[in-house]
Amino acid sequence: MSMKMAAALLLVQLSIFFGSGTAGKVLVWPVEFSHWLNLKTILNELMKKGHEVMVLRPSVSFSYETDNASAIEFETYPASYSKADIEELFMDAISKSIYELPKQSFWGYFLMMQEMALVDSDYSESLCRDVVFNKELMTKLKKSSFDVILADPFIPCGDLLAEILKVPLVYSLRFFPGSTYEKYSGGLPLPPSYVPAATSALSDRMTFMERVRNFIYVLCFDFWFQTFNEKKWNQLYTEVLGKPTTLLETMAKADIWLIRTYWDLEFPHPVLPNFDFVGGLHCRSAKALPKEIEDFVQSSGEHGVVVFSLGSMVGSLTEERANVIAAGLAQIPQKVLWRFEGKKPETLGSNTRLYKWIPQNDLLGHPKTRAFITHGGTNGIYEAIYHGIPVVGIPLFGDQFDNIVHLKTKGAAIRLDFLTMTSMDLYTALKTVTNDPFYKENAMRLSRIHHDQPVKPLDRAVFWIEFVMRHKGAKHLRVAAHDLSWVQYHSLDVIGFLLACVVSVMFILTKCCLFCCQKLTKAGRKKKRE
Repeated sequence: MSMKMAAALLLVQLSIFFGSGTAGKVLVWPVEFSHWLNLKTILNELMKKGHEVMVLRPSVSFSYETDNASAIEFETYPASYSKADIEELFMDAISKSIYELPKQSFWGYFLMMQEMALVDSDYSESLCRDVVFNKELMTKLKKSSFDVILADPFIPCGDLLAEILKVPLVYSLRFFPGSTYEKYSGGLPLPPSYVPAATSALSDRMTFMERVRNFIYVLCFDFWFQTFNEKKWNQLYTEVLGKPTTLLETMAKADIWLIRTYWDLEFPHPVLPNFDFVGGLHCRSAKALPKEIEDFVQSSGEHGVVVFSLGSMVGSLTEERANVIAAGLAQIPQKVLWRFEGKKPETLGSNTRLYKWIPQNDLLGHPKTRAFITHGGTNGIYEAIYHGIPVVGIPLFGDQFDNIVHLKTKGAAIRLDFLTMTSMDLYTALKTVTNDPFYKENAMRLSRIHHDQPVKPLDRAVFWIEFVMRHKGAKHLRVAAHDLSWVQYHSLDVIGFLLACVVSVMFILTKCCLFCCQKLTKAGRKKKRE
């Protein structure tokens, strides 16, 4: 064996030895579907660096999967809900969000969304109860001595587990409706004058009436709308911890908040030191396509292809909507790859091929891809930004409306309404984004911004998790706002005190003036009589 080879082997062995000394144990509280796809990327990277990862998974789940090479360990706990119950809950929520919610009036929208949120809250609470009241599981978790908990707060409980196990907490999320929890648990300042409330579908350049609308949104989310049934959650947390506490108070103890957007898509707004924006951390360079798909793409000639997907949660549509879409796609010169699991539309054109699954990232990175038709999920939007592909957005629910509005404001997308668009609307939108260089240029500009970062988003996410493990938390990054009441935070007590002082001084001055006037008047009368 040569000296160079021996030295290389020695370095590898040393790196493994010293790496094992710094490796930690990560407990994960995840959320299904696209949330999991994003979180899984972080977990795989953590394991490459030698960390042990355990994911808490209910006995009934739909998307907590990994490839055969992954070393992610799953701890499966018995769930109270049956598979049929969860499927019904998910399908009902999706159906209402897509077909009923957009038809509501302004107040009807909030009422229906509140009703749906409370149903989801009950399901989330049941998952939490299934874990924290499982004595055998909790004993195992306590003995495992985890270094950090990585949680998606879209379903609470990761914060409660962190409190029980006395372990630092890192959050990974996109946002909550109205950004309520980021503000009141994270302390993030979000002025409504130029920061649109999450799910408001507004930009940061608002007209006067849009600012009025945004302010009403903020008031609704702050003082009425609840993403979770906080009263029930507060009772659960108090019962488990044995002392009065609240959901907001427990969530506020998170050390780091990893937000799944970045300034290529996000509108600029104030941030805090324990918030980092890591959007696009799952994106990667395109790989070779499967031969059958590559052959279809190459058959498109100079016109190229259009990629169409409505995400992991929406595989099929009503026949009427599917036929409208298929008819619009049939008119364009490009070939279309459509991820679709429903009945084959009668109006499907010869240029369109249906797939139950497509390698979306690899297709978006293919040189023949001209446009991306998407519902606007954060993962898909970032893959489009990463590869510089213009978008036709058809938002359906959740953060999708905001994502498309952000991309449209930045000149890289056209937005269509799912329920009202016609075949001609879809054809016109596709024709515009593929032929007008304005959209491609803006998509490439966003792509350049995304790639021009000193540290890759995935590396930053992993850094902060390891940072929290090394330092047993990151409390030094949390603002003092967490220790202030709502009145103190907005300086209402100070304003009230200063107003009281001004009023007191004005009262005293007024009394003095009146007293002096009375004295002068009496003196004048006395002099006159004399």
